[in-house]
Amino acid sequence: MMAPLQPPRRKDPLKRTRLPLLPPGQRSRAAHHLTAAAAEGRFALPRCAACGTFHFPVREACPDCLSARIEMVEAPAGATVLSQTTAEVPADNYFRERAPWRVGLVKMDAGPTALVHLHPEGIAGSRVRLALMLDRAGQAVLYAGPEQKGADPMTDPQWREMTADPLHRRVLITDARSFAAPALAKALVAAGAREVRLGLPEAWKPFAAEKLTALPGVSVVPLDLGSERSVADHVRDYGGKTEIVINTADHMRPGGALGGSLTATRDAMEAVVFDPMRLAQALAPAMIGRGADGPTGAAAWVNLLSVHALAPSPALAGWSAAQAAALAWSHSLRADLAQGGVKLLNLFCGPTDSDWFQTWPQPKVGGAAVASAAVSGLKRGLEEMFVGDVAKDIQARLAANPKAVEREMRQG
Repeated sequence: MMAPLQPPRRKDPLKRTRLPLLPPGQRSRAAHHLTAAAAEGRFALPRCAACGTFHFPVREACPDCLSARIEMVEAPAGATVLSQTTAEVPADNYFRERAPWRVGLVKMDAGPTALVHLHPEGIAGSRVRLALMLDRAGQAVLYAGPEQKGADPMTDPQWREMTADPLHRRVLITDARSFAAPALAKALVAAGAREVRLGLPEAWKPFAAEKLTALPGVSVVPLDLGSERSVADHVRDYGGKTEIVINTADHMRPGGALGGSLTATRDAMEAVVFDPMRLAQALAPAMIGRGADGPTGAAAWVNLLSVHALAPSPALAGWSAAQAAALAWSHSLRADLAQGGVKLLNLFCGPTDSDWFQTWPQPKVGGAAVASAAVSGLKRGLEEMFVGDVAKDIQARLAANPKAVEREMRQG
């Protein structure tokens, strides 16, 4: 049994700084069906629609009946370890930097045999639970962890390499005035975050900071994402002390495509798109450079978005457009962050329990639900999560019939 992760010690400036390296990232187009499942935290395997046989890895045709009708479906996650080995001097530079690295051969309950990244407790004959994870290159890999519930995967350095757990990391929440900020701060402290900073724009406005700063390790600092000077000052002071960013910037105003205010739309674009972009251009390079800075190095960027980025609401035309633009920009940011192995998680919410959704019908998403999803997504290394019943319902309906969703959104 490995020891729990300890708080990081002060760095020795005379020691070599480990530069970011990535594991091999080449995959076939068909293999990205596994990537899609891993990004959402699902354990899905390819199965032949003709004979019902699971197979791994993803193939163009069923190896049993040669049918080309391959589908991705939820599969049993249990497996038995057939053999294990420890690579002491791997050939690839990424794994060599992190050696020793354990791998094993497992027999899945679903049928196939596969090579997996293996938890230290996995030995020949033992039972394990499989998970599809995204490695530092953003590609889907199989990880075999302890089967029993309650086991702490953070004791395994290999698991930590594939996730962005807040434990012992320093976190920036960009807007302390966000409806989700208090719950996020509490959840991050409970998850073991070393430090949580909340950016406070327009500090001259009244703000009850005492409730937040009473939490251990939580502070409120001046940060106005609309000001280049404010962003530059913050990055100068904290650029090398930020491992996770949670972007809560928002500016929701109602209005349709023809009757809405262009000024409100411009303000939404500024707050939802350009302000986070301004912060990323200043802070992200430092995070990329620290992506390999030990077990608590820079790990993730989290965006709090609306599900209307995927299914625009005619009643919120300008704001929906800003959310869609933020989503498009996040894909480019993810590609840049990936150079240092830093992950990007998008949280898609339905109507939130905030001031501008007061008249909207229930169910709504509260701050506690957002905080729980954010911490869970970071601990699992996910890229997309849908928070709340409305968001999950729209996600399912988009997968089934996007045009039906468009028409239904038009009808309110």
